[in-house]
Amino acid sequence: MVERGAIVARHVRAALPEGGPRRLEGDGLDALERVLLDSVTVHLRSDVPYGLFLSSGIDSAAVLALMHRATGQRIHALTCGWDGVGVDETAEAARLARAQGAACERVAMGEADFWALAPRIAACIDDPTADAAVLPTWMLGRAARAAGLKVTLCGEGADELFAGYSRYRKRRAPWRWLARPPRSRAVLGEVPALAGWRAGIAGLEQRVAPGRSAVQAAQAADIAEWLPNDLLVKLDRCLMAHGVEGRTPFLDPEVAAFAFPLPDSQKVDLRFGKRLLRRWLARAFPEAGAFARKKGFKPPVGAWIARRAERLAPLLAAQPGVAEVVGAHEVLAHLANAERDGQPAWSLLYYGLWHSRHVLGLDPEGDVESVLRAAASG
Repeated sequence: MVERGAIVARHVRAALPEGGPRRLEGDGLDALERVLLDSVTVHLRSDVPYGLFLSSGIDSAAVLALMHRATGQRIHALTCGWDGVGVDETAEAARLARAQGAACERVAMGEADFWALAPRIAACIDDPTADAAVLPTWMLGRAARAAGLKVTLCGEGADELFAGYSRYRKRRAPWRWLARPPRSRAVLGEVPALAGWRAGIAGLEQRVAPGRSAVQAAQAADIAEWLPNDLLVKLDRCLMAHGVEGRTPFLDPEVAAFAFPLPDSQKVDLRFGKRLLRRWLARAFPEAGAFARKKGFKPPVGAWIARRAERLAPLLAAQPGVAEVVGAHEVLAHLANAERDGQPAWSLLYYGLWHSRHVLGLDPEGDVESVLRAAASG
């Protein structure tokens, strides 16, 4: 509350319900449908053209089905695929779109796009969030703007609220006490400059655990940190760079109030997460393959980086921000291993590009090598 230009009272709404899992009345499918359809209907309120980011996964497929049901109109969907290498989901996304009478536009991202655009993409992300999905998200944002779309609906949040990650399944496994805890291994290994990173995560996990099941505690930790500091940063910055608004119907407060207290058995078993959401999708949109395995939305950055590892490594190792964290030998080792494990190499490259723009203030309009060369030369 504001009185005479001053804040005199605040009301903070908790992101998640308190307490542990609650009993579900009936099979929950009709209740879930009501909650989701209401959320999608609300998120479709717009006086400008809107669309959908569509992959072959169940989250965006569910939003597609709900958008079609809410509007009865032909939805404009966009999907991103890779030219020449990697897992390309665009053909499956197009099939799902046809099943719902939607138009599906394929956005292609190739290796040349990666080397040319990565500095600009890193520049638009104010935070050093080394998620390779920023690349296709930025491409989709650009395509949405070109198509005249001002709003896009997205599937972010379903994994966290309905328990889609494998780390949630491990919390229910009989042998969970013997398993390595989530995020116990650093992407770059034991780097002295990054020592102590795990303590903050452990403290968060302890703060959110009381009164909650092990699955809920893992979800709550992700909702407090992973979701706002990675997934939503990626979505917001990459889309707003093109003047496009991303909306996330799975993150509606009413959806959270329904999904988070679900019994663990309705969320995960040893094979699948998001069990209730999958069961609903199997009924509402059978063509979506509700019990297919999760594929993820990752471009083949490891393969692209590996092809230039030898000439890229010296430039990246000489970038001042990277040089403060790891030595030249470690940079070369990570880049040489990029085809087998792309995340360490991408983390280093992204950080080098991000640091060049946001710390050194260099122009991000060049390609990857020219930006790193400028950073290394001071």
